[in-house]
Amino acid sequence: MSGPLSPIISQLGLELQKTSHSSFSSSKQAIMPPLLPKSGDAVFASVERINAELFTLTYGAIVRQLLTDLEEVDEVNKQLDQMGYNIGVRLIDEFLSKSNVSRCVDFKETADVIAKVGFKMFLGVTAAVSNWDAEGTSCSLVIEDNPLVDFVELPDNCQGLRYCNILSGVIRGALEMVSMKTEITWVRDMLHGDDAYELRLKLIKQVPEEYPYKDDD
Repeated sequence: MSGPLSPIISQLGLELQKTSHSSFSSSKQAIMPPLLPKSGDAVFASVERINAELFTLTYGAIVRQLLTDLEEVDEVNKQLDQMGYNIGVRLIDEFLSKSNVSRCVDFKETADVIAKVGFKMFLGVTAAVSNWDAEGTSCSLVIEDNPLVDFVELPDNCQGLRYCNILSGVIRGALEMVSMKTEITWVRDMLHGDDAYELRLKLIKQVPEEYPYKDDD
């Protein structure tokens, strides 16, 4: 069974190596399709993939190690988000180059690219974009098929665990690299009895471009 893009396994391996040593570490343009961007299906068909079960088990091993090392569920949630952020920062260039996506005119287009191209490219699934606010700065990404949670059941002592919190971090880190500071929160989680996985995305501010040089006075 073909699953997510193989570089994610490499990035997860790097993060797992960091946690095994108990050292938790804490191109700017807004994403926007060019004239001929690749669809999520086209990108997914053209990239190297790995076995979906291997991906799921690798991620599960990371979560288990964090629970062992950190003990507190809230701390694990924070660490998963930070790990995701680190991965998002590193993967954004690969996403832009393989998808032919360059910049988006607004946050609505950005969310659509994440849902239809980003999720398909890295997880092999797509998300639905819904529940926009009037300003066009906040929306929901709804995922019904989540490969991270295959074979997963949360024990009673982990009911506060946001098992997929790495996804919120990946999105936050990637968007920060393209000049968008965001807040990402979970609204629904099937591991906690909901009917879907729902992430709430909120654009906090558009980060201005930073130039390394300035003209001499």
